[in-house]
This record gives sequence, structure tokens and C-alpha cells, in this order.
Amino acid sequence: MLRVGLTGGIGAGKSAVSSRLAARGAVVIDSDVLAREVVARGTDGLAEVVAAFGPGVLTADGELDRPALGKIVFGDETARKKLEAIIHPRVRARAAEIEAGAAADAIVVHDIPLLVETGQADKFDLVLVVDVPVEVQVERLTTQRGMPDQEAKQRIASQASRDERLAVADVVVGNAGSLADLDRRLDEVWATLGDRQGHGPDTKR
Repeated sequence: MLRVGLTGGIGAGKSAVSSRLAARGAVVIDSDVLAREVVARGTDGLAEVVAAFGPGVLTADGELDRPALGKIVFGDETARKKLEAIIHPRVRARAAEIEAGAAADAIVVHDIPLLVETGQADKFDLVLVVDVPVEVQVERLTTQRGMPDQEAKQRIASQASRDERLAVADVVVGNAGSLADLDRRLDEVWATLGDRQGHGPDTKR
């Protein structure tokens, strides 16, 4: 089994990369999906979030009100760390369960937006970073997600810097071009991952 950590800044196009790796045969474990799963209605995770932040973080039907919770934790490091202490251990435990069920020779890609911020780079055989210039991130967030320019810059600044991500990268996927460009690069990356499994000569990066 080859364990790959996949990360990238907001707006870098990490989801496009993970979906294309899945199409090529990778087992993709998406931390964002798991983060929603572990605080779904009826879970002990959601109960702990409510105990920590109050009933105001629930919708009328008992689901987690993400915008309401976001207003509490965004910009408040103490509140954010409290939330992370609830969610992150549950996400990692669930990810380990899914990985344990994968084939022994699988390429398992852990899609983790905050891989660098949470110090997980050394837990993987290989770290793959989706990289674009900051100005591309801002453009995508403002044009594709409708964020105000200042909010986009704040969201980017709240994450690890581009240099910090590149410092832990074993493989870099530049994603400032077209989807055709991305597919060509991922064909190369997929071959490299196979090589790292021992299926061919080690071409490194």
C-alpha cells in the first residue's frame, strides 16, 4: 500500500485532482467529507460540538449550522482549536478504518486541506501538493465562489503559506492551467505513484 497525503490551498483545485486520481484507481479518503460525517445529526461528535458552543450551532431540524459555527470559530484561535480537538481525532479514526479496508496494494490518497497546518506531512509515504499562485487563488474564490476580494485574501492568509506547503511536497501538481494540462500532469503523477509502489523504475519526481 502506498499512503499519499494530498493537500493544497483554498482555490487551488485540490478536488479536481482528487477526483482524477480516484478515476485512475486511487482510494481517496476525503477529510472534508469525513468532517461532515463525524458531526452528522445523532452523532456523539455533534453532541460534543453543541456542548462546547451551545445550541445556537444547530439548525431547526437538528443539523449542524455550519455558517453559525463558522462565525464563532473564524478568527478566534481558541474556539477553532476547541472545535478541531473534537473533529480531528474522529476524522483520523474514520480515515484509518477506511484505509484498513483497502486492498493491500492500493494507492490510498488522504485528501487533507489542513495537512500542513496539522503537522501530518511525515505520516505519509509521499505528500502531493496542488499548487497555484496566490493571485490565482484570489481570482478563483472571487469569480467561482463569489467571495468578496478581502474575504478571499483572509481565507488564504488563514491557511499555511504557499512556501510552507511546497516545503513538505514530494510531488507538486501545478494547477494554474487548463483541465487538459492537469490531466497530462496527473498521468505523469500516477506513473510516479506506481513506481513508488515498486511496479517499475523509480523515477522520483
